[in-house]
Amino acid sequence: MPPSIEIAVLLLGVLTLEMRRSASALHVQQAFASPNHTNNFVVDPVSKKVYLATVNTVYQLNATLSVEVEKRTGPVEDNLLCHAPQLPQAPCEHPKSLTDNHNKLLKLDRDQGVVVVCGSVYQGFCELRKMENISEIAVEFPPQGEKTVFPSMLNIAANHPNASTVGLIFKSHGGNTRLLVGATYTGAGTPFFPKNHSKEDLRFENTPEIAIRSLNVKDLSRLFTYDINPSEDNVFKIKQEVKTKNKLNFVHAFIQKTYSYIAFNNDAKTGHKESQPNSILARICLDTENPRKSSGPEIRKLTESYIQMPLQCGFNGNIYNRLLSVYPAEIPTDYGPDPEPYLFGVFAKERQTDRKSALCAFKFGDIEEEIRQGRRNCSNSPSSDVQVLDSVIQGSGAACIQKGNLVLQPEQLDCGAAHLQHPLALRRPLRAIPLFEYPGLSSVSVDNIHNHTVVFLGTSNGRLRKLTLLANMTLANQWTLKLSASEAVHHIMTFDPSDRNFLYLMTSHHMLRVGVAECDRWKSCRDCLGAGDAHCGWCTLENRCTIQKECAQGTLARSWISMGEGPQQCPSMTLTPPEISISADIKDVGILINGSVPDLVGSRVECEYGPGVSTAATVHLDYGPAQIQTCPLLPRENYQPILPGTDHLTVSVAIKVNGTSVVSGSFIMYDCERTGAIHPKMSCVSCLSTRWKCYWDQENHLCVSSKDESKHNLLENAASCPSLVASEVPPMPTEMAQDFILSLSNIKEGEELECDFGTEQRYEATWLNSSAVKCSEVTLSTNQRSQVYHLNLRKRQGFNGRRRDIFVDSPQPMKVEVYNCGVGSSDCSQCWGREDQGHLCGWCDNSCRPRDDCQLIRDQCPAPEINKISPSRGPVEGGTLLTVEGRNLGRRAGAVKVFIGDVPCILLPERYTVSVELVCVTGRSTHARTDIVQVDVDQSGVGTSKESFSYLVPKLLSMDPKKGSRAGGTRVTIIGEHLDIGSQVRVRVNSTQECIITEKTDETIECTMPQASEVHTDSVTVCVEFENLPCQSAELSATYTYEKNPIISNIHPKKSYLSGGRTITVTGQGFDLVQSVTMQVLGIGQTQCAVLSSSMITCLSPVSSQSQQTSVQFLLNGVLYTGDSPFSSEDDAEEEDGEPHKGHFSLEYVEDPQFFTANKEKLIKHHPGEPLTLIINKGPSDLELVPEEYSVMIGSYPCNISFHNDQLFHCTINGLLSSHESELPVTVQVGNFRHIIAKVQLGGSELAIVVSIVVCCVLLLLCTVALVVYCTKSRRAERYWQKTLLQMEEMESQIREEIRKGFAELQTDMTDLTKELNRSQGIPFLEYKQFVTRTFFPKMCSDYEKSLVQPVYENDALGPRALPETHPLLQDWQASNTTRPNIEEGITLFSTLLNNKHFLITFVHALEQQKDFAVRDRCSLASLLTIALHGKLEYYTSIMKDLLVDLIDASASKNPKLMLRRTESVVEKMLTNWMSICMYSYLKETVGEPFFLLLCAIKQQINKGSIDAITGKARYTLNEEWLLRENIEAKPQNINVSFQGCGMDSLSVRVMNTDTICQVKEKIIEAFYKNLPFSQWPRAEDVDLEWFDSGSNSKLLQDLDNSSVMEDGRKKLNTVFHYQIPEGASLAMSMKDKKDNTLGRVKDLDTEKYVHLVLPHDELMETKKSHRQSNRKKVLPEIYLTRLLSTKGTLQKFLDDLFQAILSIPPDRPPLAVKYFFDFLEEQADKRGITDPDTLHIWKTNSLPLRFWVNILKNPQFVFDIDKTDHMDACLSVIAQAFIDACSISDLQLGKDSPTNKLLYAKEIPEYKKRVQCYYQQIQEMAPLSEQEMNAHLAQESRKYRNEFNTNLALTEIYKYAKRYRNQVVNALESNPTARRTQLHHKFEQVIALVEDNIYECCSEA
Repeated sequence: MPPSIEIAVLLLGVLTLEMRRSASALHVQQAFASPNHTNNFVVDPVSKKVYLATVNTVYQLNATLSVEVEKRTGPVEDNLLCHAPQLPQAPCEHPKSLTDNHNKLLKLDRDQGVVVVCGSVYQGFCELRKMENISEIAVEFPPQGEKTVFPSMLNIAANHPNASTVGLIFKSHGGNTRLLVGATYTGAGTPFFPKNHSKEDLRFENTPEIAIRSLNVKDLSRLFTYDINPSEDNVFKIKQEVKTKNKLNFVHAFIQKTYSYIAFNNDAKTGHKESQPNSILARICLDTENPRKSSGPEIRKLTESYIQMPLQCGFNGNIYNRLLSVYPAEIPTDYGPDPEPYLFGVFAKERQTDRKSALCAFKFGDIEEEIRQGRRNCSNSPSSDVQVLDSVIQGSGAACIQKGNLVLQPEQLDCGAAHLQHPLALRRPLRAIPLFEYPGLSSVSVDNIHNHTVVFLGTSNGRLRKLTLLANMTLANQWTLKLSASEAVHHIMTFDPSDRNFLYLMTSHHMLRVGVAECDRWKSCRDCLGAGDAHCGWCTLENRCTIQKECAQGTLARSWISMGEGPQQCPSMTLTPPEISISADIKDVGILINGSVPDLVGSRVECEYGPGVSTAATVHLDYGPAQIQTCPLLPRENYQPILPGTDHLTVSVAIKVNGTSVVSGSFIMYDCERTGAIHPKMSCVSCLSTRWKCYWDQENHLCVSSKDESKHNLLENAASCPSLVASEVPPMPTEMAQDFILSLSNIKEGEELECDFGTEQRYEATWLNSSAVKCSEVTLSTNQRSQVYHLNLRKRQGFNGRRRDIFVDSPQPMKVEVYNCGVGSSDCSQCWGREDQGHLCGWCDNSCRPRDDCQLIRDQCPAPEINKISPSRGPVEGGTLLTVEGRNLGRRAGAVKVFIGDVPCILLPERYTVSVELVCVTGRSTHARTDIVQVDVDQSGVGTSKESFSYLVPKLLSMDPKKGSRAGGTRVTIIGEHLDIGSQVRVRVNSTQECIITEKTDETIECTMPQASEVHTDSVTVCVEFENLPCQSAELSATYTYEKNPIISNIHPKKSYLSGGRTITVTGQGFDLVQSVTMQVLGIGQTQCAVLSSSMITCLSPVSSQSQQTSVQFLLNGVLYTGDSPFSSEDDAEEEDGEPHKGHFSLEYVEDPQFFTANKEKLIKHHPGEPLTLIINKGPSDLELVPEEYSVMIGSYPCNISFHNDQLFHCTINGLLSSHESELPVTVQVGNFRHIIAKVQLGGSELAIVVSIVVCCVLLLLCTVALVVYCTKSRRAERYWQKTLLQMEEMESQIREEIRKGFAELQTDMTDLTKELNRSQGIPFLEYKQFVTRTFFPKMCSDYEKSLVQPVYENDALGPRALPETHPLLQDWQASNTTRPNIEEGITLFSTLLNNKHFLITFVHALEQQKDFAVRDRCSLASLLTIALHGKLEYYTSIMKDLLVDLIDASASKNPKLMLRRTESVVEKMLTNWMSICMYSYLKETVGEPFFLLLCAIKQQINKGSIDAITGKARYTLNEEWLLRENIEAKPQNINVSFQGCGMDSLSVRVMNTDTICQVKEKIIEAFYKNLPFSQWPRAEDVDLEWFDSGSNSKLLQDLDNSSVMEDGRKKLNTVFHYQIPEGASLAMSMKDKKDNTLGRVKDLDTEKYVHLVLPHDELMETKKSHRQSNRKKVLPEIYLTRLLSTKGTLQKFLDDLFQAILSIPPDRPPLAVKYFFDFLEEQADKRGITDPDTLHIWKTNSLPLRFWVNILKNPQFVFDIDKTDHMDACLSVIAQAFIDACSISDLQLGKDSPTNKLLYAKEIPEYKKRVQCYYQQIQEMAPLSEQEMNAHLAQESRKYRNEFNTNLALTEIYKYAKRYRNQVVNALESNPTARRTQLHHKFEQVIALVEDNIYECCSEA
């Protein structure tokens, strides 16, 4: 593996970790803003000047990016079709215009003091400007008056803004300066050339893609020429005819060693396969060393050394194939001490909208080795890996040539030679795994900092990312800096040549100098070195985090600690001694300094104890890694006092070097006397247990810090302290005297002691012996239930004349419990229950007393009493926490038992309260019941509850809604029974999340759905769970679907007035999932919104107090809307850094609108009775109000707005204004804003009286007219009623006629059909191999038949034709010419692997786990495996069984009844194929004949009546949708037909007089060819039919000709009746000579132009037809449904025979496979304890009837060579549905609204169900089949059809899947112990290695 790939592997492992980010590790130091778009920049390493070129301007900036010089370079008068004006005598006829000058090349030549500036104008002209002042021209070129100037000297850069140019300046070995330029060709035929159809291309002749030009300013005559003789040898020019295949887009040119590298993309490949890398790296040798001759021209051609190779970033389809930026750098690696050169590149994907990009690294050593190998191969062993670029004009030839045993010298291998082929191109790309993937990367630069690689990445949205890599190339940290204006970063970034701690970069309008680190953010050494920033280290003597350059002594040893040395090198100090007694006489403390500290020789070292408090340190060792000093201690009074309650003080000390604190630490000052005093009751033990050394003075009862010579009895060990030995004391009753005996240790006998219980009373302790004392007659009392006293021993005398409390140490406190029986025991059980706590109480005289006080004592309590139980209902599964409250409910938990009827309730001891309350967990009940609760207490009897507890079975009946958004918040209502029972109810989603219950009753639960737990979650199970038990039954669960979140796209309007109430319309999609919407206006308020449709919501804006710009966000279903996805990634969050949030929308509040009348009048006079129109002006506003938003009221009357514009509107009232008031206010309302703008004053009422009289007269006239109209209408309605009665009678008569006719048909059809059906014809079975391929690959076979079965008839085409091979698996495997010899070896090895069970099962499981491995792929893989293993059916069966066991295990844990229901896994399709193979013989020998007879019967029956040739609807059918719902008069008639060339006599053929000519032809063909397979029949379109009438005149019969008639605007097809062909007429059929453009298939005709029997959707149009259609009588279409029964009755016998054949077991041919597989299913069910017979029935049904027989019933073309028409397919669907219903265990719920397809066989279904049950029973009763017998049967089947299939092709197709999921398969094999042990993953990799990169010519992707 190349090192570049190894680095990538290391990085990829780390980049998946959570990365810390910081925005401040980088900072912009200086910036320059350019008004124009920037193009290029270059930095002078000496003067630090920055030269910046933009559109039309070049700048000279100083080191801080301030402008020194600015020079305009454009726009200029130019035309792309004109030569540069500098060219002498080059006039231009084309008009020139002002053209922007885009800089294409900016290069610095310090040696000659010039800057090369090339622009896009004047055909890419270059100028030489002065370095010290770029506004001045350094060299005038071409010189004034120079005549010998050629276009090639002027046309240097690309002459178009969008065309690329790169370049570099170097010195050749002769000292001559050279300029290498690569420029995109922009001539004719490219998108850069003017689109004016001009033939002129001024750049083609002399402008190559790559050229090396002279740049010697002292030799002006040769400036910019290709100065090697002959001149073309220094250019790389692509031939004109292949320019379109070589569209070079240059990225960068750079020098590495003595080579020039040019990186570019070949854009001609854009749009090809994504996997094709378009990025290319080319290399040219520069003659900078080893001069061949001291003088004379250079002799090597550019093309001699030119060689290119593709660069590939990415693997396995995830390839980034467009290069954006490159950067060469030397970086440290693990392979050696020296850094190695690498080429870093940023790559992107073509045609990607998500801006995906990646960073890759290539080792220059690999690049050089590939180039040497390529040249070696071209000369010695030509192969496809290297080719000669024959597209280049200066090349040597078209192909690599074998040069014999030519040995190439190293110089020739590196740079080629004239006698070797050139230029060369390597075809195999150099590959690298992406180190880093991120959207929108645009540039890269890399630095080596203290043996760490630091990568800087610019992005297209204005971010700079910094990655610090450790020495082993793992990621230490990464940071991001957001640049100004979010402009894209240019692909070139350069470090400051004088200080690499700064990076120059350019965005579209800015030049930036960025500091690469900001170290002073970290304040401690550990933070600094742990931050992962390679630039930062700890400057020890300055005590700060800096870059090394900023550390004053950073170059001294150990003065600057780098990240690589790690935090462990941070300075630290060790103090001796670490603890000092406050009374000790110690003057100094010793300090040892560890870590990286420089030598302190000659430095001023101090010890600092606080601000301004320091002492001079004495240095003992001032050099090396460990240095030693001593610090004088301060006087004791200078320290802080020790705080009360503590015994020590921590003193901080720091070492200052030359005034700066370098390292700090601390020591402890302690006081032993305080240590003993802190714990007075165990002062000795605490004194001697402290971590510093203290001693115990027994005489003075003091803790001291040192041994005194005069004191000899000081204690040093805590074990020798005088102490009280704690012992257990039983509880004592209150106010009862008691003696206490106490054990002592280390105390002299006879000492005066007393017992202290913390009360005022003390008791004298008398000595019993040397280690025990006794306190007598101790009386303690309490008025609480129980109280604890602490017992201590106190010494009675004082010390040294002082009276103080001296206690004997009590290491373990001694506790005495005193209890009061009369408190806290209200009943007998409570009283006696105290015995467990040691309280000796008894119940007497109806109260609780000490037992000694009771005379008659009985320890038996009354029977328990139950006052209350809760809850009163619970689920039958139990688990309910039942609380029982009462009296005398037992003394202790162990004596109580609880029952609900006979079901035990398990008591919870921790929740038991003696006597009064208990909590128990109900047990499981076998059924729903109601019982009383019983409490059984030992020795007390049984108590029963008055209330009953009910065991209930909860049910979930429905849930609404059943879908919601992924963000959650949807309120769902669950309706059911007994939902509010038990102690805990919860609603669980997928058993992992909870639907939060908001309301709960017995019948309903309302809850709020959570957010979808995973990105791809769709359907989830919602279950009501009780008592913390998982979901108990399917009756408590429902399915809920998470759908895509609603998306808000916009709000309108975006402004509101301050009063609020403006309607804000929210648009988007998915609002049908929204139940509630709240609009939050940030800082103002919120309002509720209304959902109007799935794409619109309206909200009213809230009131605001002031005008302001604000932001709006929405709560959808209570969840904050944050954009279109609830799952936001970190990258997204970072991308939006500083940007407004996705879910926020801007809303601006402006002042309320202003309205006033036309003349601003406040009083408007109006006379009642007249229309009133007001003109209302609007004040200036940018609210853009629409008329619908405001309303005008005059008093209580609305005023209608009739005219509207931006300045005013009119409102009109046409009605009468009447009011008891004389003035009505005019109010304008907009939202919540209401304003009275004027008042209307009403005039007198004289006019109103006149108007009233007129109105009355008009009303009287209207009444008269209405009366006349009513009489007229009544007479007309009477006539219409009579006419309707007549029509009804006529319709009833017609219905009776139709029913009678249908009944007669039902009686006669059965006999007729049996008579007509010719059973002598052979059954056209398909061959086995065709049956298999059609069953295994149904979709593909139908596609093949459409493309391959194209009958072409010649004159002799009536001979039989064989069905073509319709599947490639039936053809021989042909390897293509390009196939390597080892392909067959690879496929053979792969076959061997597939025959390994461990491999195959692991392989299948690995593929099925891939999300993109679709169902179609699974089915395809299963079928290919069946073909590949067809010769080993025993092995295939064992694999299938193993996979089925895995499937059963997966299904059994969920819902076992769903297993095998569909074909969604590989094993399910394998089972289908296995059944097809095993059942083929049975199908052919037993079921084939009745099935074929049924098909013939269906066809005969359909043909008995009329069939519409266009719609396909027929008189006789089983499917309602294909029923001809009209009474077409049709008569049968016989015709005599002869078929020319058929070799048969004429036949009598029965046709209908309604048949079209095409239908007649089909019936004739069937009569002549009925004993041949359908594939050998001619088609109706290929024959002609002629009718010979009585006069021997012939007439060609056609569906459409000149005699065709029109009906309802459509042309009617010609029929037998149309031609008036009589009974017994003679017709002749013949083959057409050649195909003519006659009418195609009739059923494909446009129904808008043609008609046969009925119009399309005739039943809908029937009611619309006019009365003029007298020939068709009106009738109810449903009456013709009786014909379905007629057809069904006719076919019933054939259907019964077929079902009998399928569901019976012939004794001579028992279905062994069925028995074997059903036994296997029963065995698996037994193993898993599945006893439900319904489950087994479903498994069997899913595996045989539904999986195999239904497939055959619906697809007879899989078995027979017949024509399956669409109509026959519809009939077979009805039969198949009946068969499915027969196999189902659920009862059919049918009603009047059920579909007829279900109703048709409803009566027969129960009988068929019995047959299915009987069949399963018979299979079960068959003799068991051993594995040996089954294997023998399978081996026989394998042998029977050996070599029928192309297994190699099947293996090849399987291999494609293996290759596609190679990594996943390898991972699965490596994680499987068995596979790993047998090295299967290595064998699999070997297969890949053998077969990789071969192309097979297969005609299929099965």
